[in-house]
Amino acid sequence: MLRHRRLLAALSAVFALGVAACGSPASDQPPPPQSRVVQHAKGQTNITGTPQRVVVLDTGELDSVLALGVKPIATVLPDANTQIQPYLAEKAGNVEIVGTIGSPNMEKIAALKPDLILSSKTRDDEHYDALSKIAPTVFAESVGKTWKENFLLDADALGKRAEADKILADYQARASEVGKQAAGRKVSMLRFIPGDIRLYNKGSFIGTILADAGFNRPDNQLGDKTFTKLSREQISQADGDMLFYGAYGDNARQQMGEVTRSVQWTTLNAVRTGKAVEVPDDTWYLGLGPVAAGLVLDDLEKFVAQP
Repeated sequence: MLRHRRLLAALSAVFALGVAACGSPASDQPPPPQSRVVQHAKGQTNITGTPQRVVVLDTGELDSVLALGVKPIATVLPDANTQIQPYLAEKAGNVEIVGTIGSPNMEKIAALKPDLILSSKTRDDEHYDALSKIAPTVFAESVGKTWKENFLLDADALGKRAEADKILADYQARASEVGKQAAGRKVSMLRFIPGDIRLYNKGSFIGTILADAGFNRPDNQLGDKTFTKLSREQISQADGDMLFYGAYGDNARQQMGEVTRSVQWTTLNAVRTGKAVEVPDDTWYLGLGPVAAGLVLDDLEKFVAQP
């Protein structure tokens, strides 16, 4: 009986040590990465943990991830003749180029082994199936006027929603502050594209910023479409209390120069009163994200403060 009791005691001690041995390291182990489902324009995508190798396929997505402190491993260019927008180039660093907007290089993207791809139906609808076979892929519905919704979607995919909410709250507070100087002024937006002259409407990236800051728009720029095309003979339709204009690329700059040196240009009220200002295209029109929006507010604050 005594030997039996001693055996039971020994076995109990061994069992207790085993439980302790199994239990103690567990507290030192990191918790398993959390999985979340992100609803987006092409359905839903399951993302585990915090993506580390992110590929972005539009200027808005590049702006958004950099605003959240994420440096992507690859991006695309607006077109083959351009570089990354100057205002983002330093933050992006030595990022891999994997094609142009709407024409991503699938082989290059696959070789980089990304763990998240961000784009939109507007840019890459036909490429979604191929991209989603490479890595978890999240698409916004459209671009431009939806930049804030797109930013929040990208933040959800990156697991950084709280940071994005704060960035947008700070942006809105800043827009309201800048707008105190708006004084009901009607702002006209004109952009020169190779072969095109465009009036940018309320339903555009720049249109949302002007609205957030409380600026009015001329009646012909209140539409929900991104832009309306003009001929050179119709340039008088670009008038307003203030006129901001820019050009995309060297060819467009040449076209802009021809128009701004014309007699029609000098008849505009904004030109006669010194309220026609050239603005950087890469932030005011091409940016499509919170970093660009903040820089536009900086410009607006400076321009509206001028006598």
